[in-house]
Amino acid sequence: MKPRKLSLGVLLAATLALGAHSVTSLAEEAVKGLRGADVSEPDEFKSGSFRNMPDGQSIPRNYVQQPPMVPHKIDGYEISLNFNRCMDCHSWSRYSETGATKVSLTHFKDRDGGELANISPRRYFCVQCHVPQTDAKPLIENTFERAGGLR
Repeated sequence: MKPRKLSLGVLLAATLALGAHSVTSLAEEAVKGLRGADVSEPDEFKSGSFRNMPDGQSIPRNYVQQPPMVPHKIDGYEISLNFNRCMDCHSWSRYSETGATKVSLTHFKDRDGGELANISPRRYFCVQCHVPQTDAKPLIENTFERAGGLR
């Protein structure tokens, strides 16, 4: 007896039916965020529901090599391909007149350790490492402790 061949149309219809059933089952299950709430529900922690620390009051670092946090608001700061607002105060040519911390020498090195005349492109977008300080609570409970050498 020769095995019977199923047509491509029958296989496609069966696959689509199974897929539709799976998607419906998944859609019925609520996706939960880190805070445990259904992600389709309004977030109880809206932007601005926490407060920034007072300007200039620094939160201590938690581990060696942690980038310092920004001790002031940066709302509306432009950091784009053509302009970096942070450099208005933190550049080597302006830090002394503004009283800001100057950009670290490490930001003027390429990936091979060679010195550059300007900030390295991989260090140019400050907020990928330096974040504004805030008193926001952790999303989930944890037992994190600062590095021993920093206590």
